[in-house]
Amino acid sequence: MYLLGFDIGSSSVKASLIDGETGNCIATSFHPKQEMKITAHKAGWAEQEPELWWKNLKLALADVLNMSKADPEKIISIGISYQMHGLVMIDKNLDVIRPSIIWCDSRAAAIGDKAFNEIGGQRCLTNLLNSPGNFTASKLKWVKDNEPELFEKVHKIMLPGDYIAMKLTGEVQTTVSGLSEGIMWNFTENSLADLLFENYGFSSEIIPEIVPTFAVQGQLAPSVATDLGLSAKTTVSYRAGDQPNNALSLNVLNPGEIATTAGTSGVVYGVSDEIKYDPQSRVNTFAHVNHSKEAPRLGVLLCINGTGILNAWLKRMVGEKLSYDEMNQLAAKIPVGAEGLTVLPFGNGAERVLNNKNIGSVFNGINFNIHQKGHLLRAAQEGIVFSFKYGMDIMQNIGINASVIRAGKANMFLSPIFRDTLAGITGATIELYNTDGSIGAARGAGVGSGYYKTFNEAFSNLKKPETIEPDRLNISTYKDAYNVWKAELEKAIS
Repeated sequence: MYLLGFDIGSSSVKASLIDGETGNCIATSFHPKQEMKITAHKAGWAEQEPELWWKNLKLALADVLNMSKADPEKIISIGISYQMHGLVMIDKNLDVIRPSIIWCDSRAAAIGDKAFNEIGGQRCLTNLLNSPGNFTASKLKWVKDNEPELFEKVHKIMLPGDYIAMKLTGEVQTTVSGLSEGIMWNFTENSLADLLFENYGFSSEIIPEIVPTFAVQGQLAPSVATDLGLSAKTTVSYRAGDQPNNALSLNVLNPGEIATTAGTSGVVYGVSDEIKYDPQSRVNTFAHVNHSKEAPRLGVLLCINGTGILNAWLKRMVGEKLSYDEMNQLAAKIPVGAEGLTVLPFGNGAERVLNNKNIGSVFNGINFNIHQKGHLLRAAQEGIVFSFKYGMDIMQNIGINASVIRAGKANMFLSPIFRDTLAGITGATIELYNTDGSIGAARGAGVGSGYYKTFNEAFSNLKKPETIEPDRLNISTYKDAYNVWKAELEKAIS
């Protein structure tokens, strides 16, 4: 039997098919092959057409079915991972009303700050574990204030993964984990966040039916199954935001375990069983995929918007003819600290870790007589890692301590410089696994459908091909470089 996973990113949509018995991925593909279009009508805005996600899902799935030659009747269930915090609005005909305002759009930051002050900071943090900030609920408030004619048409709001599930099954649903990502869940009352809805002037009726993260949530609509080349008996049985799902894919489910990823954005995600929060909401606390009122599992999330997108930007600007491996080789010739060149990687919108400031990316200390292409490349990777370190120090204050960090062997973690710098500056051992979001979503579908009886069974074949130990002899060198970088950051945000 097979399990199918989709990962709905902002750069591409990936599909993977795994053999349920062995856990092996037998086919995977993504579309588009270049980055998916993000529209920015104004500085700090970011929108995508949900139909783009669906179009590229179909293309990726067609590849997977063609490569695997799998019998569709043996694909028992589907899991969905999706970009967090996006807003999808539909009318009574289940048609999308406007493009999705996605995760890196910062237009609603001031709205969230205003609500935080009006409701009361302590009340927000105690109940919601976060400031309303620039999250999904605040984005909907922006639509209400600025596009009232569109807001009047809203029947239900969804997150990107809810939209994909709706396209597959016709069911309009969401989860507690998803609602918590949008700051629409009250952890104290274990219910919808009415205190924020009342402030924003929303009715809770716009929230879809709430279903468990792991459960049979619907079957493929017959017409959709025919269009996709799948069986109408196939179920959708799991959905989660990309970062909780990334943690799931690495079997990070228990207190003290940490997952990280560095794609377009970068995330460090630690699991806790204590309901804690950062008083400044620089790191955020959400319901993890296995959270329940009886057994709390909270994901404490540090997000850096400008990680892989910075590396990709540099490739276009200075390394267009180079592969990423060749870029890494150039950077490896440069010593730690890039001989005084520092890069602040915050060029992809307002950063929560900086109190929602949008300071842009800064290249500092360039010396025309010393610095070459390799210096730029090394300093950029170090800047990304140092931004992780800056946020992880905040996480440590609320009980998330990094001794072992798990990651998929992909994206920035393919770079030895990135891995060594992260291990060196944090002192943590890094474990790399052959998995990704779409494979994790497929395993999640196995749990939700009942094919796997336990999480241990679902992850029994997870393979760890590489471990990176911190270079204890050069810790002081990494710390010196970090302190130079941190001083530049503090000047930029002061």
